[in-house]
Amino acid sequence: MKEQILQKDQTTSDNAAQFLTFVLNGEIYGINILNIKEIIDYGNVTRVPMMSEFIAGVINLRGSVVPVVDLALRFSQKPAERTKRTSIVILEVEYEEEKLEIGVTVDVVNEVLDILSSEIEPAPSFGTKIRTNFISGMGKVGDQLLVLLAIEEVLSVAELSLIDNLVATS
Repeated sequence: MKEQILQKDQTTSDNAAQFLTFVLNGEIYGINILNIKEIIDYGNVTRVPMMSEFIAGVINLRGSVVPVVDLALRFSQKPAERTKRTSIVILEVEYEEEKLEIGVTVDVVNEVLDILSSEIEPAPSFGTKIRTNFISGMGKVGDQLLVLLAIEEVLSVAELSLIDNLVATS
């Protein structure tokens, strides 16, 4: 299994942040790299019965059971087709003063971009295919807009509770 470890440099300058960009159902999104532990190839996801549809299953990551969320289904979109470029981004999120590792599926990992805070606009109130509380902002990259995800909202307390129960029973 190929692994890619990301360096966690918070900023490239005082007012820029780094975002991992990826494609999901033809749309480009970004996640702040501070939430990302690593990126692995998609594979060996074990489906767990009676879980929410958007939870793809669990993987064994160096002896730890890590839940995997199908990000396309979480956004209430059609599930993405799995290809050789499909990856699982392993995120570290905090829940009840504990750090949890959670994987999210993406179609293609693109690159890490530096985005100045002055180039990030607030989330729009309409016009996106996902819930607006999932969006931390819109990054201006050249003449394009990039949807920056609020991963704490995408993996909200209610879902984290489900996932916590899943890990505890595995």
